[in-house]
Amino acid sequence: MTFLQIVWEPASDGIRLFGNFKIHYYSLMWMAAFIIGFYIMKKIYKNENQSEHKLDSLFMYSVLGIMIGARLGHVIFYQTELFREDFLSVFLPFKFSGGFEFTGFRGLASHGAAIGMIISMTIYNKKVLKKSVLWILDRIVIPCASGAVFIRIGNFFNSEMIGKPADEGLPWAIVFKDMDNIPRHPGQLYEAFGYVFVFLILYALYWKTKKGHQEGFLFGLFLLLLMAVRVFVEQFKIAQVDGREDWILGLNTGQVLSIPFILVGLYFMFVHRPKST
Repeated sequence: MTFLQIVWEPASDGIRLFGNFKIHYYSLMWMAAFIIGFYIMKKIYKNENQSEHKLDSLFMYSVLGIMIGARLGHVIFYQTELFREDFLSVFLPFKFSGGFEFTGFRGLASHGAAIGMIISMTIYNKKVLKKSVLWILDRIVIPCASGAVFIRIGNFFNSEMIGKPADEGLPWAIVFKDMDNIPRHPGQLYEAFGYVFVFLILYALYWKTKKGHQEGFLFGLFLLLLMAVRVFVEQFKIAQVDGREDWILGLNTGQVLSIPFILVGLYFMFVHRPKST
């Protein structure tokens, strides 16, 4: 029996503006994530009676923290050879080794982005907001969850983080022509679909319940749900680093890195008690 075969073979990976300068679709997805996230936080800050000045500063801190964290996370966790082979490309959106090329926002890790977000929000709170760090973390995770959806769609555009070969007859299996002619699980779309529900749950809890006022709960729930989705979906994706398919106790790199975040999430949901003032 012949089944419908979905083939992913984009004519281009971005929009060419002039010369060798191209805006990759992946970069556009990051831009969409930050822009939509800004408007979500604008609504939240208005509800919390926070100033426009603090919102503008939040945007700057979040962009820098998430992007730097995501980039360093990718290089440290998945591509350490860049430190010696093309050091400047670690920090700049250009490739220098083997010829100069503008690459944009490529090679970014969600675990590093989470760490970068926490660090940048700690600094932002100390310098600008001057409230509890968990106050801002409980709220910033809502647009972060929506942003994660766009990032995984960007990975799909790039034909990266692809899935393992699918069982014969899987109707939504996709052939990534940049990779091979084998129908595979669209792991990026599985994750994006999961993150939609993470966003909707956090958004609903903040606006419809009192959980938004339980310090640390939404932050912990974000870490738990986001990384649980990652752990589950990783079983359908090929290893991002050769030799780490069964890195520790049968878990690959993405799954191992997710476990500490899940434990931190559980702590803030069920163990943490805010300090009395």
